[in-house]
Amino acid sequence: MVRSAVKKIILGVTGGIAAYKAAELCRLLVKGGSEVQVVMTEAAQHFVTPLTFQALSGRPVLTSLWDAASGSGMDHIQLSREAALILVAPASADFLARLAQGHADDLLATLCLARTCRLAVAPAMNREMWAQAATQRNLAQLRADGVDILGPDAGEQACGEVGLGRMLEPVDIQAAVSGLLGNGGLAGKRVLISAGPTFEAIDPVRGITNLSSGKMGYAIARAAAEAGAQVQLVSGPTCLATPAGVEREDVRSAADMHAAVMRAVPGCDVFIAVAAVADYRPLSSAQHKLKKKDGTSLHLELVANPDILAAVAALPGAPFCVGFAAETEALAEHAESKRRRKAIPLLVGNLAQDTLGAEDAELTLFEEAGTQTLPRADKLTQARRLIVHLANRLNN
Repeated sequence: MVRSAVKKIILGVTGGIAAYKAAELCRLLVKGGSEVQVVMTEAAQHFVTPLTFQALSGRPVLTSLWDAASGSGMDHIQLSREAALILVAPASADFLARLAQGHADDLLATLCLARTCRLAVAPAMNREMWAQAATQRNLAQLRADGVDILGPDAGEQACGEVGLGRMLEPVDIQAAVSGLLGNGGLAGKRVLISAGPTFEAIDPVRGITNLSSGKMGYAIARAAAEAGAQVQLVSGPTCLATPAGVEREDVRSAADMHAAVMRAVPGCDVFIAVAAVADYRPLSSAQHKLKKKDGTSLHLELVANPDILAAVAALPGAPFCVGFAAETEALAEHAESKRRRKAIPLLVGNLAQDTLGAEDAELTLFEEAGTQTLPRADKLTQARRLIVHLANRLNN
């Protein structure tokens, strides 16, 4: 586990069976070096007692806007000014709705509204509640407001149903918090990331491309920056915003991406090849739009594009290389074969049909020592998990 410097965290606990996990989360945050002030809603106290959190945090638990008022009566203001992060875990569907609407009807909601620090929430609810349009609208509003959404995870729920809605495991939330606070294990490292699709022109208006959205690559760039790295992103065509603290260079074709990566790689400690690079391109591109002729076929001669990951891995003094493999079958066989063929230490594999166009993913890490599965979660959570794993490998 990456230890953090002493920073103050307000841990908000709302009503839900996942509140029991918040006790372990509190323990991990304290163990990691943070000063934790727990704030519980009235509903949360029906699941776990304040005494539990007081014992784990070493501080009295705050439960009421009125009981917290002392001195000037502005404790709800002062608390948020002293904190580096407000973390609400679990965050119930009801609390997310109140947060999105800017309610200040209890201590925790008021702290969130009056904050000057970063705010993160770890949703926890039944899968049907998670899937409801109202919940998704609230989450979209919170994301637009700059709130970090951690999870949720997929799996068996307390109600007996199976699906998205479980709160992330405490160790995963602790890892994400470490990144949010800039205490990750990549401080001082230079990380180069390729992301998005490439576009291989057939003529001025047509080309060969793929369904990559670039979301995973951008999430990894964000997670690496949160972990303290100096991040350069080489991106194919996307509509995504550049993550905070990331330097971005836009490219179009595989040849463009190859040239940009090779220019940027000297001095890098890590290269993460997430981009879905076209394996082939047309031998020649027409200067003008090709016209359709009835009854005729169009034949394209394709040639191989440069293998960017293999080229970087073969460099003298190459950076630590991480590859990605999106397969449609036999994931373990094809991914491990690709890792060995390209001579890289770490390859991340997934099934394309489960990932393309989705907001979440299940990933498998392939290394010489064996494989490890990252259970299905949203792509930013997966990115943070990957960065923690990468940091542990580099630092050990």
